[in-house]
Amino acid sequence: MLKLRCPYCKFMADETELVPGGEAHIKRPLNNCSDDEFSSYLFYRKNPRGVHFERWLHQYGCGKWFIAARCTQTMEVFGTYSAQTTKPPIEIIRKIKLKRPEWDNKTK
Repeated sequence: MLKLRCPYCKFMADETELVPGGEAHIKRPLNNCSDDEFSSYLFYRKNPRGVHFERWLHQYGCGKWFIAARCTQTMEVFGTYSAQTTKPPIEIIRKIKLKRPEWDNKTK
C-alpha cells in the first residue's frame, strides 16, 4: 500500500486517506491558445514509467493538497512538499539523482 507523509500535518497517511490529483507542475496555457493546445493541457498527461510528480489531497486529514515525488515502477517515495511550490525542492531532486543517476528532471 502506498503511504505518503503530508507535509502540512506531518501525518503518514496511506492511500485510502488520500485522493490522487494527477500530474503536478502543469502550466495552464494562456487565454489566446489554440483549441489543440488547450485540449492537450486538459486531457493529455505524461504518465511516465519511473519517477513521477503527482498531486494528492489529504482528504481524511488536514484537507490540503500536496505533491509527492515517487517511482511508478517500485512505489518508492522520494518525498512530499507543498502544492504551492512551483518546482520540486532541490533536496528531493538530490534524493532522486542519488538513487537514479540516469534520471532527467523534465519538470524544469
